[in-house]
Amino acid sequence: MRIAVLLTTFNRRDKTIACLESLTKQAFPSEVEVELYVTDAASSDGTVEAVKKIIPAAHIYVDETLYWAGGMRNSWNEAKKSNPDYYLLLNDDTVLYETAIAVLLGKTFKPPALVIGSTVDPNTNTRSYGGRKLTSKNRWKDDVVVFSKTEYLQCDVANANIMLVPDEIVNKVGILCDVYTHGLADYDYTLKVNKAGFEVYVAPGFLGSCVNDHGHNWQSQNTSLKQRIEYLKSPKGLAYNEYMTFIKTHFPLSYPFAFFNVWMKTFFPFIWQTFKK
Repeated sequence: MRIAVLLTTFNRRDKTIACLESLTKQAFPSEVEVELYVTDAASSDGTVEAVKKIIPAAHIYVDETLYWAGGMRNSWNEAKKSNPDYYLLLNDDTVLYETAIAVLLGKTFKPPALVIGSTVDPNTNTRSYGGRKLTSKNRWKDDVVVFSKTEYLQCDVANANIMLVPDEIVNKVGILCDVYTHGLADYDYTLKVNKAGFEVYVAPGFLGSCVNDHGHNWQSQNTSLKQRIEYLKSPKGLAYNEYMTFIKTHFPLSYPFAFFNVWMKTFFPFIWQTFKK
């Protein structure tokens, strides 16, 4: 059994080192082989050199124009050339627990299923990333956390901090959509996998640690309107065009509300500053 591990890196050398060291310490069956594919956005802090030192056989590609989603697509496309059985999407700020991959592979699904690993924030000891179940099929963010210490539970949408995708799903659904530059691609992908007739499961327990560093998704009222509009359009901000495409694709009835919401955040962020926790 061969697993292609996919990473995107950029100037987070210490976090990347911790991630890869945890990958090398995985306790899984002897028949499992792991191969690493990394796309780096021209890091200046020695990230590439560190990757080579920890995993000399890693396949490393450098492209300074790519953000997270683009980098992951590049790693994924390169990995596909070797026809692995699974693809493990892994964030470079995630530290895997020793049995993470074994747990991801611990249940046989027929037909094959995509499996998510939940992470815990080491600073707060609370869940940081994982899967969620939609409570309304018409509204984005109308959902609840999916998590169990003992069971594999079905979910609708998930983060790709730890995401194991069987080759059979890739053959039918493809990889991350090229509409997305940075964020949203993992949400879009898990929703599409479900719509294609496959299941998405959250594995039991926490499979790693990762700090939730997303923060709030609006700019302060103290910033200029020009800065807030730039944030609205930025791939690392609200990614306006991509976000609206995401809503139109998966939650079309919510499109008018989503349009109103993002522009309100841009013109009147004091409302969010005052009322949002």
